[in-house]
Amino acid sequence: MIAAEQEILTESTIPMGDLKLEVVVIPVADIERAKEFYRALLGWRLDVDFAFDNGFRMVQLTPPGSATSIQFGTKLTKAAPGSAQNLYLVVSDIVAGRKNLATRGVDVSDVFQPSEPGAQFQPEGARSRGPAPDHMSYRSYATFSDPDGNRWLLQEITTRLAGRVDRNEASYSSVNDLAGALRRAEAAHGEHEKRIGQRDANWPDWYASYMLAEQSGATLPE
Repeated sequence: MIAAEQEILTESTIPMGDLKLEVVVIPVADIERAKEFYRALLGWRLDVDFAFDNGFRMVQLTPPGSATSIQFGTKLTKAAPGSAQNLYLVVSDIVAGRKNLATRGVDVSDVFQPSEPGAQFQPEGARSRGPAPDHMSYRSYATFSDPDGNRWLLQEITTRLAGRVDRNEASYSSVNDLAGALRRAEAAHGEHEKRIGQRDANWPDWYASYMLAEQSGATLPE
């Protein structure tokens, strides 16, 4: 084994600490216009707006319930304004999420399903109108763009793919997400009680198991 291979092998066995994606830089032409769109129209939280004498300016905003923020300003990127495409915004209810945007005055597409793989990434891609049957996770979308043309994908996720989330941990980014998970657990537990023919006094543990399994993509309890 050559030295380079030994070095790669050694590095790959070193435990990796947390690497949290916290900020995405998007290119804009007009800072104030972008700030107005994301803060006033979309209602995203304004974290900072720093300006310095050398012309550097950085604005950071965070979507509700998100652990990741966006930044834009001057001297942040050489990318062309509007070149950030297909940035994901995940919701648990695509119809409600789309309605919220439309009510705020955002020019958002109708809810759709891709009719062929990858169609959601193409502005003129093949689409079927309306959410996926039974709101199948990962299959329902809506799109909108900011004033510069940076394009966002609204995607509905109700159940994560197996392995996507640690099956021993669960977290909910908002009250609405947690409430939705509790409602789904309640409905499933009602079916569980019908199957066993009696009231399940141990429902808190059943709810917890169901919600953990649902979020991690594991097999749901029956």
